[in-house]
Amino acid sequence: MELRQLEYFATVAEEANFTRAAARLHVAQPGVSAQIRKLERELGQELLDRSGRTVRLTEAGAAVLPYARAALAAVAGAREAVDELAGLVRGQVTVGTVTSLGPDIDLPGLLAAFHHDHPAVEIGLTEDTSDRLVHAVATGSTDLAVIGLPTATPPGVALQVVVDEPLVVVVGRDDPLAARTSATLRALVDRPLISLPPGTGLRTALDHACAAAGLRPRIAFEAGDPNVLARLAVRGLGAAVVPESLARCYADRLHILTLTRPRLRGRLALAWRSAGPVGPAARALVRHVRAALPDRG
Repeated sequence: MELRQLEYFATVAEEANFTRAAARLHVAQPGVSAQIRKLERELGQELLDRSGRTVRLTEAGAAVLPYARAALAAVAGAREAVDELAGLVRGQVTVGTVTSLGPDIDLPGLLAAFHHDHPAVEIGLTEDTSDRLVHAVATGSTDLAVIGLPTATPPGVALQVVVDEPLVVVVGRDDPLAARTSATLRALVDRPLISLPPGTGLRTALDHACAAAGLRPRIAFEAGDPNVLARLAVRGLGAAVVPESLARCYADRLHILTLTRPRLRGRLALAWRSAGPVGPAARALVRHVRAALPDRG
């Protein structure tokens, strides 16, 4: 029994077609058929039902397929382990992030530095809400994500808080609240509020605080980019709840109020898998980003 035979068998099983499997393997179709026939003779059972228009697994084939995949994965893992020891990390990684990271996280710079150290690793980047990002990390479709807190974290996902700052209220210069320096949450609920959408850390913090106080906020505008929230407030369309660092960027056009009773905080965290299979490229990425950012947990 050869690894090549197991690879051909697993690929045909996935494609349900010899021609497509051969194209995927970059091998002539007769060679694929011959190697699988050789494997079947060695095992004494037919693994594939070739009688229909699509190739299907026989009962024996269904029993053998998990072992074939496990053997191929073990060999790939052995190669990755040797490459990692030799300092040669290759593969693919996917990074997820919320829309706005603030001035404290230079994600493009971090990824550029990682690419410089590991040029054989392909990097993918995606934006989404915090709850979907943490789910992607838990399922393994994303290797590392920057998420907003509070966000429900599934088992097997680790966190490192990298940003922890107050949430504030910003209003236009002509807004009645512009004469004040602070505002309570209760004072805001009857006004049109501007906020990030559900599923984001900031919105979750706001909703939890309102629920705890028995308040129902009137969310007039939602946007996924905190900069859009600030620009809506500049136009006098409501009071926006944003991180303090973002508010400072608009201090020449907006009035900033301290949010009191309760005081809310905006937190960003790195999220990565702490349980389950993790490849060398993903481990290298997590080490690189964690070392470059502060731990404010």
